[in-house]
Amino acid sequence: MARDSTRPRRATIHDVARVSGISRGTVSRVLNGERYVSDQARVAVEAAVKEVGYVRNTAARNLVTQRSRAVALVVHEPHSLVLEDPNIGNILLGTNAVLSEADYQMVTLILDSQRDSDRVAEYLRGGFVDGAIILSARSGDPIALAIAQLGIPAAFVGHPTDTPDVPFIGIDNTAAARGITERLMATGRRRIGMIAAALDRDSGSDRLSGFTLALGDAFDPDLVVRYPLYSYQTGVDGMRELLERAPDIDGVFAASDAVAAGAMDVLREWGRSVPGDIGIVGFDDSSWALRCTPALSTVRQPADALGRRAAQQVLDQLAGAEPPSGGTLLDTEIVWRDSA
Repeated sequence: MARDSTRPRRATIHDVARVSGISRGTVSRVLNGERYVSDQARVAVEAAVKEVGYVRNTAARNLVTQRSRAVALVVHEPHSLVLEDPNIGNILLGTNAVLSEADYQMVTLILDSQRDSDRVAEYLRGGFVDGAIILSARSGDPIALAIAQLGIPAAFVGHPTDTPDVPFIGIDNTAAARGITERLMATGRRRIGMIAAALDRDSGSDRLSGFTLALGDAFDPDLVVRYPLYSYQTGVDGMRELLERAPDIDGVFAASDAVAAGAMDVLREWGRSVPGDIGIVGFDDSSWALRCTPALSTVRQPADALGRRAAQQVLDQLAGAEPPSGGTLLDTEIVWRDSA
């Protein structure tokens, strides 16, 4: 096949050496950021790079180093929820900030089906990334198990119980949920329900556990409704179900701020005042909390810091550090506003 003569030739390290008048070996040391290069040589090489339009051939370099300089962020959520949930966005931004500073590329992989899981598992086995951060992993999740089996540097945001050898960054969802439920009880509410979500992962099941512990003997299983996702629609459907089960309900713990926002819109439709008739609290302190009217009482979790710490955990492992046993829990805070 004839070569396309219209395609511009890619500048090479030889071009940089020729224009700068510096040996190829010295040019290579400058481009790799090595020490023991004179300031004069460095200036000459940098000027030549600009003149010839040299761009480092990352693919070739990766073949030599056996590194892709990429880390996967694997998100186990439907595409619609990734766009809706500000917490996911903040985790993503925190992760990317740390990886970018270290000159690593973040590769975002969203799992919305079993086909996605199979495809991504095969991608990870292909060596296209040096490490992985897993967000919203479920118990028995095939991607989490594949990563544990591969032994690549990895960290979870959250803590699936069946992959104990992979470090994690998270929060104490049980204690946080218990604390905000007790605060809601202290306002005098006696018929408190919960719109529970995502019970197939640690965050959802732990928030339900904290709610149950807070209520103690007053816990009524009929005042808990269960849904698969932390979404606005979960709040809409869940609040309607709670009102139909218990018209006298006077308090609600929603498993996330998005869930709380949907619930509050239903209460408005049903002519119930917040907090006059029903006090409601959420979880996350995301932008959803401030969109609500009245503003939502909630648990603030450090989404950006979760992403940053998980990324740093993977980078530390790539640098040769031993992964820590167990995990790291970051602090949360109850933010009390007018909804309760």
